[in-house]
Amino acid sequence: MKTGKRILAMLLSAVLAGWGLSGCSALHTEKRIVRIAIGQSETHPEYLGLLEFKEYVEERLGDKFQIEIFPNELLGSTQKAIELTQTGAVDFTVAGTANLETFTKVYEIFSMPYLFDSVEAYVEVMEDTDYMKRIYESTEEAGFQVVTWYYAGTRNFYAKKPINKPEDLKGLKIRVQQSPASISMTKAFGAAATPMSFGEVYTAIQQGVIDGAENNELALTNNKHGEVAKYYSYTRHQMVPDMLIANQRFLDGLSAEERAIFDEAARRSTQVEREEWDKQVDEARETAEKKMKVQFQEVDMELFKKKVSGIHSEMLENNESIREFYQHIQKINQKIAGEHAEQGGQGL
Repeated sequence: MKTGKRILAMLLSAVLAGWGLSGCSALHTEKRIVRIAIGQSETHPEYLGLLEFKEYVEERLGDKFQIEIFPNELLGSTQKAIELTQTGAVDFTVAGTANLETFTKVYEIFSMPYLFDSVEAYVEVMEDTDYMKRIYESTEEAGFQVVTWYYAGTRNFYAKKPINKPEDLKGLKIRVQQSPASISMTKAFGAAATPMSFGEVYTAIQQGVIDGAENNELALTNNKHGEVAKYYSYTRHQMVPDMLIANQRFLDGLSAEERAIFDEAARRSTQVEREEWDKQVDEARETAEKKMKVQFQEVDMELFKKKVSGIHSEMLENNESIREFYQHIQKINQKIAGEHAEQGGQGL
């Protein structure tokens, strides 16, 4: 099955490359085919957000553009899809920030453990479009830029055995994203960090290559990880967005009116994705609990925070490009904390 998928991806990549950088299809249709790659399935909130993107663009520019979405890593791994987006063989790709660290070091900040003090602070930072635009445009020289973000919940550990405190991670082999900060964090917890493609995680846990992983609740059901890892611990160690990136030449080739429509489509896709996310997380937890017999447990996050407290200063010392962004996030953290304190005081 895997071999067949790889062959199909290779064939599709070859066809895409054959279509060339102009974006014209092999049939020479008048419409510009716009290709979007995503690693998730057709039921995932991000895919549903992209359907909104497709519908919005085609309703307004359907005589010029036809949107085609390729889910389930059909065009290869995320890293491969990014490469295709750089060349223009693919126009848009959904990628995690860990994948973008290779191109600009500012994206390393999202792998910093316990960067955001609350979901409210996280969302406020990401919704600050004027500020985030500076981050998004930092990859222009690499041939692409981010056009919007997708909420991906909080990242938590799940494994074949319970994880109630940091010491429970000692000696476990845990799959992490290919990010220096994620690797350092996992090592600080005493676990062996094992970077690998997300698509390989199920089999790796099943065969004992790794003992667990860290991700949001949807991984348990959408990717069936709950079949092989029965303990999910709410460590909430990271809040890492996914990004919708676009080929720079494609964006530059749009008229001002077309660009405005594509930008609005991207914004709407995020809105739909966030609405679907909340609904699907509740459903995923219920399914994992009742049908897969996954045990969910709250933990004392302060114990986990202490183990990785030195990573912030270490990252700030080694990466000048994240310092201003880090201070901006801390101001938002403090603002939200102050608002919570005021609300608490008013309730007394």
